[in-house]
Amino acid sequence: MGEAVGLIEVKGLVAAMEAADAAAKAAEVKDVAWETSKGSGLVVIKFRGEVGAVRAALEAAEAAARQLTSVYASKLIPRPDAAVEPMLKGE
Repeated sequence: MGEAVGLIEVKGLVAAMEAADAAAKAAEVKDVAWETSKGSGLVVIKFRGEVGAVRAALEAAEAAARQLTSVYASKLIPRPDAAVEPMLKGE
């Protein structure tokens, strides 16, 4: 696809919403979406954009989430392979 993808995994929906809001406000990212892990309370937030924008959004999301809970993981994928796309779309 050519765009970078940012992923951040946090504990709890409130922290996830705070992180997603911070990411969207910090940089020009799109497709801010989330999915939950059954039974664990973990939420993954996903967004796309240019590498620099995704990096800035991830940093803002991490800072916001850490004020409320733990950040379990975060990752910037500069250009995900087409084989990864179904996973990013939750298929």
